[in-house]
Amino acid sequence: MPLLRRRLSSERLTQRHHRDPQVRVLPHRKQAQVVWRFSDGKPGHDNQSLGLVDALQRRIPIDIYDIPVRPGAGLDWMIGRFPAGSLLPDPWLMLGAGHSTHLPLLAARRARGGRAAVLMTPDLPKSMFDLCVIPEHDRPKPASNILVTRGSLNRMQATTGEKSDQGLLMIGGPSRHYHWNYRVVLEQISRVIRFSPVKHWVLTTSRRTPAGFAERVRQKIFNRNLKLSIFSWRDTTDQWLSEQLDRACCAWITEDSVSMIYEALTARIPVGLLTVPPRRNDRVVRGVRNLVSTSSIRTFSDWCAGHPLSHPEQVYDEANRVAEQICNQWGSR
Repeated sequence: MPLLRRRLSSERLTQRHHRDPQVRVLPHRKQAQVVWRFSDGKPGHDNQSLGLVDALQRRIPIDIYDIPVRPGAGLDWMIGRFPAGSLLPDPWLMLGAGHSTHLPLLAARRARGGRAAVLMTPDLPKSMFDLCVIPEHDRPKPASNILVTRGSLNRMQATTGEKSDQGLLMIGGPSRHYHWNYRVVLEQISRVIRFSPVKHWVLTTSRRTPAGFAERVRQKIFNRNLKLSIFSWRDTTDQWLSEQLDRACCAWITEDSVSMIYEALTARIPVGLLTVPPRRNDRVVRGVRNLVSTSSIRTFSDWCAGHPLSHPEQVYDEANRVAEQICNQWGSR
């Protein structure tokens, strides 16, 4: 199984010879804590766990091993083995986001020790993990191993660069929690572009965005006095969004794109909400409505009524906050 070890430092990567040529190992660093990051390959889940890894690295020396999850973890857990980590040093911390990472986390901890942290509400009993990082919209019961966050973790940081007159449009699509109304979303975008003082817009899509939608936006808002740049999610790098948020003066995001909303809030820029109809009044929908009620984001209808976008009143810096608690509690061996 390919295992990628990423050393978060300026030291050069070197190769050592092991039985598995795909395991990359870096020079030993004194007192570096070993972190195993379990990944199910889903970008949204990786964004959360990488956000926590980034925040830990800003505080203490760490060595990172990325471990793709595979079938059979239940059996590994029952018999107390974890062959995927046989060539790796014992972990100080193991973390994962996504249900398929939960059993591998437990199997690895039973076989090799360390502490297991799960991001988002697990299907398994929460008492089985050393730490459960759970968004407040899931309404978890208080417990010593539960840390409640304002939304999901991400890799964003509060913006520090000089702001341009560029606005950001972040478009999602139909999801388990929201319907998609092609005409309504297109009309909202058109009015935002037409009546906003912003003259340069950058539009980015997601994996869920219906085919052809971005081009329809371009056709509808054609105006020689405006500039619209469109970027498909396929054409962007891992750092692209953070760079855009760092220079944007505001962001308009479709309501279904919850992770994008929290990324923009973490970057501390004004956020407008392009509304789409919810499928039901579930925990995700209630979480977005709570952001509206606390004035963290502005709905399209409120903006049309004369209420301008504003910077979020609350600070959304959850990855750093979680990392700080982990370091305070477990930072020393």
